[in-house]
Amino acid sequence: MTVSTISTTAGKRSVAERHSRISTDDGVNLAVRTIGADDADLTVVLLHGHCLRSQSWSYVRELLAELPRRVRIVSYDHRGHGDSDAADPAGYTLNRLARDLHTVLDRTAGTGRVVLVGHSMGGMTALTYTRMYAQEVGNRIAGVALIATAASDLPDSGFGRFLHNPVISWFQAATRRAPRTVQGAKKVCCRVFAPVIRAAEFGRSVNPRVVALANAMHNETPIETMASFLSEFMVYDESAALPALGAVPTIVLCGSVDLMTPPVHSVAMAAAIPGAKLIDVTDAGHAVIMERPEVVAAAIGDLLDAVRHASELAPAA
Repeated sequence: MTVSTISTTAGKRSVAERHSRISTDDGVNLAVRTIGADDADLTVVLLHGHCLRSQSWSYVRELLAELPRRVRIVSYDHRGHGDSDAADPAGYTLNRLARDLHTVLDRTAGTGRVVLVGHSMGGMTALTYTRMYAQEVGNRIAGVALIATAASDLPDSGFGRFLHNPVISWFQAATRRAPRTVQGAKKVCCRVFAPVIRAAEFGRSVNPRVVALANAMHNETPIETMASFLSEFMVYDESAALPALGAVPTIVLCGSVDLMTPPVHSVAMAAAIPGAKLIDVTDAGHAVIMERPEVVAAAIGDLLDAVRHASELAPAA
């Protein structure tokens, strides 16, 4: 692992940010960034969504770095996204993303306590992880935040209904046959459909710089990455993993006008997790982590307090 240290500023406080690359068991190098002391009592892992990258967490990450009690903050680009390596499209699955997460945790958090915070596909990755590594919930995994995401039935509501459209199958087939041609067409389509994308991702009022950041991340995502994960979303169902999260403090947060993963998904998840806290952010859309980072960071801060409180109440081993 190659590590470099740079300086970044969060508010008035300078924090160290370390960049590294971590290799998975199938040889894919993931771009990882870490903020905070190695001896922090908690590691917060931020998992980004489909066609985004760890940069989507920039505003939230800076606010978390200002918390009075120290935490280690880890974020990374999923395979095929951002600065991480591309992979065989057959490996673009949620099970594979969960295994990647396990590798990242082993290399950055060791045996310490971890809070998983997932946005959109990142939340799906967290849920897949808790199913695949159920023994870690309540042990290494000490808390979970599911943000603008779902546990199942993605094609049944909101923009997810488009997954049923035959054009999706055509798009995936065209991508397999001629990815460069489709990539070029994608860039044109992103410009043409920018107003539709804005309506799907964001709420009623949002800073243009936030929209520009989201559009840049979407435009930079390889077409193979975009297309390959769509099949996963069609059949994704981790609803059986939800009850186990009652063993740890859990929050479910959504924007009230999210068209990608409408609030009905969050309501259903919160109802299935004993003791979960449901947070509805008025007038925010799917990109709530960029639209309302102060609300998201405050919710994560409260979750960290709940995790620490739960640890204090736990009987000594």
